[in-house]
Amino acid sequence: MALTLPIDPAANDLLNRDALARVLGMVLDQQVPMEKAFSSPYVLAQRLGHDLDARELADYDPEALVALFAQPPALHRFPKAMAARVQEVCRVIVDRYDGDAARLWSGVTDGRELFGRIAELPGFGTQKAQIFLALLGKRFDVRPEGWREAAGGYGDAEAYRSVADVTDADSLRRVREYKQQMKAAAKARSTQG
Repeated sequence: MALTLPIDPAANDLLNRDALARVLGMVLDQQVPMEKAFSSPYVLAQRLGHDLDARELADYDPEALVALFAQPPALHRFPKAMAARVQEVCRVIVDRYDGDAARLWSGVTDGRELFGRIAELPGFGTQKAQIFLALLGKRFDVRPEGWREAAGGYGDAEAYRSVADVTDADSLRRVREYKQQMKAAAKARSTQG
């Protein structure tokens, strides 16, 4: 199992071997295409000149980190806010998991505990936590008892709802179609209310 997104193969490689890169890709996965969000940890590592380190990012000068995020091409459409969010998440990883992002999911007793740990990360609401839990279960074999239930609909084996379900061009198309349907339904509800 691995993550296979339509991005630079080196970016996919980083996501597959580096737990922090996966976490940061999920942090950045809002208001930008998933390909942008999940390739940005690789670009950040390139700009730093070495692999990502939670301690370094937690202690990084905030203005200098914003500059790394804003350097063209920007790592996110909101570089200042997302640089701050990445730093907040890295601080939690340092404080609670001794700087090792993989400890976020290692040793959990069940899916509810894993969901709770993920949901405690800054910027991770219910939906983002469920998507990341599904990503860990479906692509990285992190499957404590009850993980599918804790991931909600994103944990469904036959789902095409999120980055957790992207394995090739066809699955990416199906995920995009699902997201478009959800946006259209939300828009319809808002115009009715």
